[in-house]
Amino acid sequence: MTVGTLIKRLQEIMRKDMGIDGDAQRLTQIIWMIFLMVLDYKEEESELEDGYEPIVPEGYRWRDWARPLNEDGEYDAKKALTGPDLLDFVNDELLPVLSGEPIKGQDKVIFTKTDPKSELVKEFMRTSANLMKNGYQLREVVNALSEVDFSDSHEAHHFNDIYETLLKGLQSAGTMGEFYTNRAITKFAIDYVKPELGEKHADWACGTMGFGVDALEYLKEQVPAGDTQATRSLQNSIIGYELKPLPYKLAVTNLMLHGVEVPKVTYADSLAVKNLGDYRGNDLVKTCTLNPPYGGVALPEDLASFPTDMRSSETADLFVALSVKRLQHGGRGMIVLPDGFLFGNDNAKVTIKKYLLSECNLHTIIRLPQSCFAPYTSIATNLLFFDKGENTHEVWFYRLDMPEGYKHFSKTKPMKREHFACVDEWWNNRVEIADQQEGSYKAKKYTIDEIVERGYNLDLCGYPKEKKEILSSKDTMANFIARRSELDKMMDDKLAKIMALLEDKDA
Repeated sequence: MTVGTLIKRLQEIMRKDMGIDGDAQRLTQIIWMIFLMVLDYKEEESELEDGYEPIVPEGYRWRDWARPLNEDGEYDAKKALTGPDLLDFVNDELLPVLSGEPIKGQDKVIFTKTDPKSELVKEFMRTSANLMKNGYQLREVVNALSEVDFSDSHEAHHFNDIYETLLKGLQSAGTMGEFYTNRAITKFAIDYVKPELGEKHADWACGTMGFGVDALEYLKEQVPAGDTQATRSLQNSIIGYELKPLPYKLAVTNLMLHGVEVPKVTYADSLAVKNLGDYRGNDLVKTCTLNPPYGGVALPEDLASFPTDMRSSETADLFVALSVKRLQHGGRGMIVLPDGFLFGNDNAKVTIKKYLLSECNLHTIIRLPQSCFAPYTSIATNLLFFDKGENTHEVWFYRLDMPEGYKHFSKTKPMKREHFACVDEWWNNRVEIADQQEGSYKAKKYTIDEIVERGYNLDLCGYPKEKKEILSSKDTMANFIARRSELDKMMDDKLAKIMALLEDKDA
């Protein structure tokens, strides 16, 4: 079955169900079933090892209820629950049991194991729910998914493609695109952060774990064939934090599909785990890459974890400080940030920029075209690369313009890794590149003194120009609202400074 065929089939089935409304809910429904299916296959593999004890209690494994077999090892439709019986089992038994809770109407807890993998299953299922209302259609979905044969390496790889296609679908599922970062950007970032086997690589706002998966694939190339110790090290290399339930589940499943037995993904707000000054020792990592949510408003508990002078209302700013603090000496990081961070001059932003430049060598800023994250957002973004342990002496800027033949990136013409080829060529042989316009540069180096003189304004080398695009009414309004929010904040900051001056004068 092709990727498109399976996805189309699942969509057609679920559209008929009264409990499912839209792509986001379809994905929410599918993800916990994929998780249990992949988990059961991993369990079957592990059961061949001596002394292995199954994680999921018997009767609640995927093979027990979703794909029961007869004595000949073939699917037995007579044993398979369907209709109201399947709904009752899923809602009243399966989900509660795997969440570590008693069956409805009973006090006894069946799933009592407390090892890391068991706790992962419980956490995952506590954030899951069955949205489907029709038990016959639920059976159809289960049967369609069950046709994937993970024992066939080709088909298992094929399923990874299916999952990636599902993740890409987030970009067009309303606001869900905030959890998905284009693979061109994640691959480029990992290529230059260069994680090494034996190091911990983290993403403090991991979304669907795009950066983590590419880091994992990068590290796999460093594992010698047959080296069990290196393989164990690989299993513990990737760390993630995610605050929202759906991307958390997507991240866990994504890592499992890529061979991680017990994904180290924490369902929590990474900004509020500890006070910024309390991170040390095992809290620190050698490399990190992240695309934090921007435009978001920091929660009170987030702000309370940061020094007073760093308490920016924008979560993206706080993630900069967190990333710097949680890097080891000699660590390497990359963070995707909007233009607002570069030119922002409010006290908190400036303090955080000073912190970044003094604790790290901010050696490179790649300015991206506005449409890199289309259709989710048209906010201009930048890739900031930094190394911990030495303060910044100079910062190189490179403006990545639209490739030949592209007016802008879109769902049908997305950004690709090869579009960074010009940056690859420039990276290890850095030269200033002047624009045709006098006094303007496509690539240029600025010293720390020049940056300080500009009031820590990092809005340099301009932003990539794109040809005018005629947007839909919906996109036009979304852009207007986003821009209005930026202008409102800038106006509020200016008025606050004016009021402070007037108060000082009156005093």
